[in-house]
Amino acid sequence: MQVVFAAIIGMLYAGAVYMMLRRSIVKLIIGLALFGHATNLLIFAVARLVRYNPAIVQKGDSAPIEPFADPVPQALILTAIVIGFGVQAFSIVLIKRVYQTVGTDDLDQIRGTDS
Repeated sequence: MQVVFAAIIGMLYAGAVYMMLRRSIVKLIIGLALFGHATNLLIFAVARLVRYNPAIVQKGDSAPIEPFADPVPQALILTAIVIGFGVQAFSIVLIKRVYQTVGTDDLDQIRGTDS
């Protein structure tokens, strides 16, 4: 299962790099989104997420009952998803404005804001 997971992460990274090397701004943003998703899956793979009890300290105990799931990777990925969504929403608005101003999304044709 780990080999399949690693292959999926590798394909996502490869697709992200390929999309980011294209000349279109839209493809660049799609590549950045794929890059974020691949990184989130990589954190999941490295953290070895398992189905254990939540890390909740019961009344009268001083530590959670073993075995428990590590909440840090889950919190990191949740934060990354929210930040990634905000960056993608901002990028979409920025792409729309650039296209309205310049009339193209080709990075080679965008030299400046003078039309």
